[in-house]
Amino acid sequence: MLESFLQYLKHVRHFSEHTLAAYTRDLGMYQQYLEEAGLRSRDISPGEARGFVGWLSRRGLSSRSINRALSALRGFFRFARSHGGESPPPANPFQGIRSLKTPATLPSFLLVEEVERLVAPPAVSFWELRDRLILEFLYATGCRVSELAGMNLTDLDISARSIRVRGKGGKERLAFFGGPAAAVLKEYLLARRALAFTRGPQGGKALLINRRGGRITVRGIQGIVEKALRASGLAKPASPHTFRHSFATHLLARGRDIRLVQELLGHANLSSTQVYTHLDIERLAEEYRLAHPHARRER
Repeated sequence: MLESFLQYLKHVRHFSEHTLAAYTRDLGMYQQYLEEAGLRSRDISPGEARGFVGWLSRRGLSSRSINRALSALRGFFRFARSHGGESPPPANPFQGIRSLKTPATLPSFLLVEEVERLVAPPAVSFWELRDRLILEFLYATGCRVSELAGMNLTDLDISARSIRVRGKGGKERLAFFGGPAAAVLKEYLLARRALAFTRGPQGGKALLINRRGGRITVRGIQGIVEKALRASGLAKPASPHTFRHSFATHLLARGRDIRLVQELLGHANLSSTQVYTHLDIERLAEEYRLAHPHARRER
């Protein structure tokens, strides 16, 4: 049943590889808990389900990780009850268990000048051109790294400066890019046509390719961002997702409507976007503390 559930998440719900890997780990820990406790999944009670939460906590998992495991188990039992054939579980023991409180954290972001510093180095080779396009697209579109890796040539509308993006749950949306990204894209596409090596099975349709001619991976993009960060000399830590945070923060700082930003990010819930309004307030507070003559004066 566990394998059927994972296949359902992959092929019906269109979960990303990263999310599938996390669910696989969570379900594996659940299986381990059952074995250690001598329990069967279909007979587990709400009390024993709460025991699983304590078991995870004793293993040192964070509140966020425990909440993700609870979400995975709630989904698994819903699936088992509707797809269990003649002997589905009698109830969902995880349904009534509340998620743990998690500390509120604000995402980090790059200043405009820091983004420009990262994308400034000129591209000499094809691969440097590809790397610059990756950085430009991360910032210009605000896409998730998995969405960027999954972009295809046929998704592009160069005249409209837009690209079709497949987000979480297989949902599609349009992402847009401006002049700087469009200029790099034009150079990249011209150079890409001149490549002489044989492309991999995905390389022919993938927008971004690796050195073997196949589709670039999420890890490959992460490595390119890390390399650019080292070359720039910026002391601030950053990842592909930092560009997404920067995209949203900069739009809101310039007065864009939060629901527009929600659509551009592909957020299902407005609450996911609202964190960036708090982020901008923190930025304003820091600017005040740095600039106002009396901001740091002791009375």
